[in-house]
Amino acid sequence: MTSSKTARRPHHWRRDLIELAALFTAVAVADAIANLIGHQPDGPYLLVASAVALVATAAFHTWWARRHSNAPPPEEPGTSDPTPDEVTGSIDGSGAGAGETVLWRMRTTVRDAPGSLAALCLVLARLRIDILTLQTHPLADGTVDEFLLRAPASLPAQELTRQISGAGGTATWIERADTHDLVDTPTRVLSLATRTALDAAELPLALRQLLGRCTIHSLPAVSITGRPIGESAPVEGVLEETVMRLRDPSGGVISVERPHLPFTPTEFARARALVELDARLGPRVPRSEDILTLPEGNEITVRRADRSDLAAARAMHDRCSPGTLGLRYHGPVGDADRYLDHLLSPRFGRTLAVQTASGKLVALGHLLWDGDETEVALLVEDDWQRRGIGSELLGRLVQLAEEAGCDSVYAVTQSRNTGMVAAMRALELPLDYQIEEGTLVITARLTSATELRSATELTGAAEPRRAADELTAQPTDARPAQRSGPAERARR
Repeated sequence: MTSSKTARRPHHWRRDLIELAALFTAVAVADAIANLIGHQPDGPYLLVASAVALVATAAFHTWWARRHSNAPPPEEPGTSDPTPDEVTGSIDGSGAGAGETVLWRMRTTVRDAPGSLAALCLVLARLRIDILTLQTHPLADGTVDEFLLRAPASLPAQELTRQISGAGGTATWIERADTHDLVDTPTRVLSLATRTALDAAELPLALRQLLGRCTIHSLPAVSITGRPIGESAPVEGVLEETVMRLRDPSGGVISVERPHLPFTPTEFARARALVELDARLGPRVPRSEDILTLPEGNEITVRRADRSDLAAARAMHDRCSPGTLGLRYHGPVGDADRYLDHLLSPRFGRTLAVQTASGKLVALGHLLWDGDETEVALLVEDDWQRRGIGSELLGRLVQLAEEAGCDSVYAVTQSRNTGMVAAMRALELPLDYQIEEGTLVITARLTSATELRSATELTGAAEPRRAADELTAQPTDARPAQRSGPAERARR
């Protein structure tokens, strides 16, 4: 083949003849004009002025052509895009707030046909909405498009949904987003995989961050009493629109529910890959240790605990009094050992252990995932109470909950357990008390913890945390309890 640049064009003698005729005509006209003007008194000056004018005209034409060679063609009447003020005014009737923007996460389903996505993009462009990220989830009868959008603050969500529906989008779902959603999907998935690889307790949290707002339950195959529960799932898992069931590598089932939005096959594949990674790596817990000195001079070590500490935890139970075990487990003292295998499993939360210099386990603190909520629980051996160990453990558990993104933590205890009440109050967080028939639920809200801490630093009014056993307090706001912790539900 020959390119258009190198192909030889056919030669026409007629074109040469016409060019020669034009040349002779131009020369004749120029000679006639020169003879006519040259014989005048000012003829030479007129010729020089004409030459200068022609050169100046040619130079100006060359400069103008170079400057505007990339200019777009003139728009036809009625085809120009509306201005931001016109768009905003068409939405709320005014031009106020046109410069402010908000982030939205939007998901809609379109037909799997050419031009479907383009229609959505045209609507977003007309509304002056910037598309920051886009993910596509193919389905059998369409495609789910997931957007992260930066939109004018004056644009209502209802109006955006209506415009998307008019462009062919169905089952549209939209919610406010924040700056954490700006991380691209591959980076976020790799970060979650790294967290899961370092700590087995991170799997439920990683699944929640991967799938957005959802409720995750770890259902054991065997109850605390040793009775089979019958919870199981195939190796490949089960996807039922808004419910996802995955086989737990440690036994049982991981159930993920999201009533407001069905799961897509792409999301199911990502979740299953994360669970398979956890299964291949096996049990693992970070082995970091912190050595602290008690007021009397004894050194203790605070570290993460797992099922390998089961024997030491049972030995601590044997040294605890029935009253201490009763305040912790709210049931028959003889059943206390049955809870340990569940509580020490990384799948159901995180456990901190306190051991002495001789290696004896003297305290346990549990942070338990309870669906959308998080429970904290403490047990300190009798001989080691009233030394600040409970407050130290509770503060570390709350810090772990903040790092996990929990909005609140709650403790299920009894109204006569003044030590636990005092430890929760020593956190200096907003507390909510619910009590019924001697069972007390104390909820600490963590969403304002950072603001409160910053305000305390600015005012200089911070007080050192006191030991839980040194404080005595009773709840001042009593309301009927509406929930109980996972340990109580498992016992029943």
